[in-house]
Amino acid sequence: MLIGFVPLFIGGATGYWLVKKFVKTPSRQPARPLSITQLLKDLKGAMVADERQQLQVDIDPRVLESIENARKKSSQRLKLTVGATGLALLGSVYPAFYVLGTVSVLYLSRHIFIRLQKDFKLKHYLSTNSVGLVLTVDMLASGHLVLAAFAGAMGSFFVKIIDRVEGNAQQQLITTFMEHPEFVWVLKDGVEIQLNCNDVQINDIVIVHAGEVIPVDGTIQSGVASIDQHILTGESQPIEKSVGDQVFASTLLLSGRINILVKTTGKAVVAAKIGQVLQYTQSYKDTLITRGREISDRFIPVTVGASIITLPLLGHNSATAVLWSAPGTTMGLLGPVSVLIYSQILARQGILIKDGRTLESLRQVNTIVFDKTGTLTLEQPTVAKIHSFEDYSSSTVLKYAATAEYRQAHPLAKAILAKAEEEHLELSELTEASYQVGYGIKVTVDEQLIRVGSSRFLQSEGIKFPESIGSIQQQAESDNASLIYVSLDQQLAGILEIQPTIRPEAKSVIQYLKQRGFKLVIISGDHKEPTRRMAETLDIEHYFAETLPENKATLVKEMRKKGDFVCFIGDGINDAIALKSAQLSISLKGASTVATDTAQIIFMDGTLTQLEDLFRFTDEFEDTMKRNLTTSIVPSVISIGGIYFLHFGIATAMGLTYLGGLAGLGNLLLPLVKHTKQKSNH
Repeated sequence: MLIGFVPLFIGGATGYWLVKKFVKTPSRQPARPLSITQLLKDLKGAMVADERQQLQVDIDPRVLESIENARKKSSQRLKLTVGATGLALLGSVYPAFYVLGTVSVLYLSRHIFIRLQKDFKLKHYLSTNSVGLVLTVDMLASGHLVLAAFAGAMGSFFVKIIDRVEGNAQQQLITTFMEHPEFVWVLKDGVEIQLNCNDVQINDIVIVHAGEVIPVDGTIQSGVASIDQHILTGESQPIEKSVGDQVFASTLLLSGRINILVKTTGKAVVAAKIGQVLQYTQSYKDTLITRGREISDRFIPVTVGASIITLPLLGHNSATAVLWSAPGTTMGLLGPVSVLIYSQILARQGILIKDGRTLESLRQVNTIVFDKTGTLTLEQPTVAKIHSFEDYSSSTVLKYAATAEYRQAHPLAKAILAKAEEEHLELSELTEASYQVGYGIKVTVDEQLIRVGSSRFLQSEGIKFPESIGSIQQQAESDNASLIYVSLDQQLAGILEIQPTIRPEAKSVIQYLKQRGFKLVIISGDHKEPTRRMAETLDIEHYFAETLPENKATLVKEMRKKGDFVCFIGDGINDAIALKSAQLSISLKGASTVATDTAQIIFMDGTLTQLEDLFRFTDEFEDTMKRNLTTSIVPSVISIGGIYFLHFGIATAMGLTYLGGLAGLGNLLLPLVKHTKQKSNH
């Protein structure tokens, strides 16, 4: 039996030599020395996914409790595993403990039974797990209790690693799909009273103020407001709404005060209906197994066939040893560990990989679909044009508008102020200001009255519009631009045309993706003309506009049916179904909770820049996986040859298998060394 542990010793020495060799390799740039202790610490961190978990907590503090609970359970399982291993060892020495030892081995192998059950549900009957079960039972029946215990403990460890790859995110699917306050104000018999949001009934009158999220679907009974609906509908510009207009839960009231006649509440609102569809939309990853396991399973029929042939030729022990020598068998471990290591490396780059199988699937992506508003554009729009009238210059119009909006916090005001700062305009001191909710603002500067707001606001104030603005309004409506009117005393001074701001990194990222050969698509809930213009500006050939949330998912599914492997990038509630329907999904930190809960990858810097890093590391990950396969196949070939020509037994076959695993782990230390060095250099 001792001969079986010789390869383990050799493998350990080989792994240590690899680490020492690469750690000591001098770099061309001076760097702090990397210690074995630090390397092992990084390896442990990758295995327990500590940096990934920290990113999860940064996005959603709710997961902290579930992470702590998982750690406690893991600690308890470790103690039980040690106890069960001890009983198995006693059973091999004292026959009186053999039954307890057998029970302990079955306990250590329990994860294999659970995995096997999942395989059967997927109609995946001949797998590494089924062979593992056969080997465990066979070794128990033939009296190899110690080897069975060792295999059970190692198998349990491997399964935990795979579980971390497939479910480390502690992902919490949204149940309410609504971000609303616990309490809302409701008008009852002319009196405003505070109610729990869940107690609001149809036909109640809910009062919503500027800066609040609308908690219900309904129609405006009184008041005027500017509402940001992009998170739900994908419309890029705030919408001005008044009596009789429909409003939706989860949208944001930017300015004004409105009374809403409630039409739907709770699970019946549009946002919640999206949530219900999402619950029943099967995620692509639900049917995936890790690529390492997939590779291992491909060799199983050949290995089983070789074992069956060996049985009459060399006997039972040799046939069992052949099963232990399955080519590629250690890929079931090396694949998931590779994923964990690269997930750790990516986490340090600010890229959160929730599900490890996502990293394995990135190489298959050939189509990238972008949501437009909030993904390709920034939250804050831009002053695109300034139309001036009479003798006023563009700078004067902008200065008046910025002076009036100086203390306002909504996106349009921020766009005006940013433009004024860009042009280095000095703003005048306000002497008097009043804000008319939902319409605009009036300020007095140097005894002159400035009005800034919507056309409705200025017309209600008696400001006359020249006929020439008709073409400006028509073009703005076509472009889906917002118009802000500026008057001085009783005369229209000018109009600011405000349009969405394309992310500064968008063009370079799109160019990089096109160079890699990806098919690029925009799917937006926004109007056709601004979507077309966005696609033209970014040189994206394919686009779909005015698309409802469920239709976004339909388009994604149609692409998949045509053979495309789709990665969807979005940020809103309206993107959630499409995010889950795509094979791969990405969102940005700061996006809606629904999007970040549903997406498999999160860019923590809130930009698209990290797409380049993601695919660059994917290339490196693929090279590592190819080397893993080599270290997995070579020991198996040696082992099977040794069984036939040198009469290797079960212990030696096991040892060679684990030797391949150790060599593979040595290979996996290389990227960890490389990127830990880079981190220390910075």
